[in-house]
Amino acid sequence: MAGFLDRAKEQAQRGLTQGKQKIDEVQAQRAGGDLLKKLGAAYYAERRGSGSPEATRQALHALENHIATHGDAFLRA
Repeated sequence: MAGFLDRAKEQAQRGLTQGKQKIDEVQAQRAGGDLLKKLGAAYYAERRGSGSPEATRQALHALENHIATHGDAFLRA
C-alpha cells in the first residue's frame, strides 16, 4: 500500500510541476505580447509626431530583454 501512495504522490508532484511550468509559459507569452503592443504604440506615436524616438528605443529594448530571457515563442503564437 505504501508503494502505491508513494507513486501517487510522485505523480501528483509531477502534475503540479508541469502545471506551474505551463502557467509560467503563458505568463511569459502574455508579457511578450504586451511588450510588442507597447512597441507598436510607441512607433505609431513617433510616426504621428506625438511620440519620441527614445520611447520607441526603450520599448524595443524592453522587448529584446524579454526575448533574451524567455525566447520569442510568443511571436509565433
